[in-house]
Amino acid sequence: MPEPGAITSHLAAADTPELVRAPKATFLSVGGSGRPGTEAFYRKMAFVTAVEASLPGASRISPSDACVIEILYWYPKQAESVEIEDFYTGNSIDLLEYRITTRVADSTTHNAIVSARRDAAGRADDPGGEVELFTLPESLVVQVMHHGPFKDEFETLARLGAFARERGLRRSGPHREIHIDPFTAQTPQDALRTILRDPVA
Repeated sequence: MPEPGAITSHLAAADTPELVRAPKATFLSVGGSGRPGTEAFYRKMAFVTAVEASLPGASRISPSDACVIEILYWYPKQAESVEIEDFYTGNSIDLLEYRITTRVADSTTHNAIVSARRDAAGRADDPGGEVELFTLPESLVVQVMHHGPFKDEFETLARLGAFARERGLRRSGPHREIHIDPFTAQTPQDALRTILRDPVA
């Protein structure tokens, strides 16, 4: 087992794979299942964004007016086991389960989320499902910055998976994608930056 890397900035990753420690962070989130990119998926993403915008200032820590969306993906227990490089090819992506999140201050309360959800419901379609607080602990991860369309992530994940294998590491939790740039279903993807981050052990 290698020595753990340094703790990375939450929204930072190199263009080449690296082994770092991701910091503990608190999020508001909405769960879902099925193929990413559907109308339901984008409706959930828009609602998370609206709830975040309705939080009091002390709870909002996004670096700009557009909140940073982060998504955790995993497969149900009965699905085939997959590693980093074959995460999107080892199973049908229709089986995916996910959590759409955005980071908030650790001091954010459940009551603040309830109030923000009520306010957001007047400005965005409520997709159903519970909007909840969710905490990720500090963890050892491999990560890399992906540039460009989501459909080209396969090659980037192959590099990340090879990097992990060379160090005797395997994926140990949900695959995580941190979308540095805001996007919708209509956004051109050539200039998008996405941190691909996987916990490992």
